[in-house]
Amino acid sequence: MPQAVIAFCTCPDAATAARIADALVGERLAACVSALPGVQSVYRWQGAVERADEVQLLIKTVAARMPALMARIVALHPYELPEVVAVEAAAGLPAYLEWISAQVSPDAGGQEP
Repeated sequence: MPQAVIAFCTCPDAATAARIADALVGERLAACVSALPGVQSVYRWQGAVERADEVQLLIKTVAARMPALMARIVALHPYELPEVVAVEAAAGLPAYLEWISAQVSPDAGGQEP
């Protein structure tokens, strides 16, 4: 079974988060995207400490789809340097992991597992 990953991406607002989530799922780059509102980020940018209210996306996909997923986020995202990092899922409900894999398969043709 392909390696499931969870990618993280912060967005400046709910509308941007929804647009990116819809594109990623619609294009089979992600099986599911969860949007967590109310995230407060503190980071250093161009020599200054910044604060921002953001929406955190939790993107469920497989490792093989990460290059295309990252390219799509960069194309859709308004930030000059969007956050896109991923961690491997160490474990999970086997049926759920299989579902992720089936949903991001480019040849799935809309079929549920």
